[in-house]
Amino acid sequence: MFTVAERDRVRERVLTMAAADSRVVAGALVGGTAGGGGDRWSDLDLTFGVVDRVPVAEVLGDWTCDLARELEAVHLFDLPRGSAIYRVFLPGCLQVDLSFAPASEFGARGPRFTLLFGSAVELAQGPRPSAHNLFGLGVHHALRARFCIERDRLWHAEYWISAARDEALALACRRHGLETAHGRGFDDLPSEVLVCFRAALVRSLDWEDLLHALGCVIEALLQEADETRDVADKVEARLRELTSATLS
Repeated sequence: MFTVAERDRVRERVLTMAAADSRVVAGALVGGTAGGGGDRWSDLDLTFGVVDRVPVAEVLGDWTCDLARELEAVHLFDLPRGSAIYRVFLPGCLQVDLSFAPASEFGARGPRFTLLFGSAVELAQGPRPSAHNLFGLGVHHALRARFCIERDRLWHAEYWISAARDEALALACRRHGLETAHGRGFDDLPSEVLVCFRAALVRSLDWEDLLHALGCVIEALLQEADETRDVADKVEARLRELTSATLS
């Protein structure tokens, strides 16, 4: 795997690259380790501001070659976000997420941001997902799951059941003031909330187990629908119909 010392060495090497690159004028630590957070297993997240007249892709391309040569870092994937580009690398088993944005648009895009050098602009923070959208997605996923069961598309059914469960968990996180994205808040939910979701785990691809898990997901989804009760009341009967042994 990797050690904290190895992660620190990679961070220092990346920051040395930034200091030596005149195109890079600002940098910050983001993600789990920002502000002294994180733990033994946290990945490394750094973001940089690039001189406005220089294409972000140019800098990212040069750094990708350097990281591959020096650290044997494998380029896994990119996540464009407006004018910024996030690139995920894997040197050894350490995940390194580097993002670059024009200096005029360099700033905190989330709550975890520790400026290391240069300056940052104030960016508008994206809104939290609404309860209406989370619940609506959960209903959509539950419908798709049941139809996949009827089609004998069992792996696809498992996919949608798990997706619906995640939306219900996100609703629970929203209710408790926890992070809703990417499952970050799930483990911080109270034990009495999480115990209700255990039966929503798919135990096998048997028809009965899939249908049982779907029924538990639907119950959890309805239970967490306080913020969107008007919609939940309108679709509750239709959702419960999905748990019937046979569909009319």
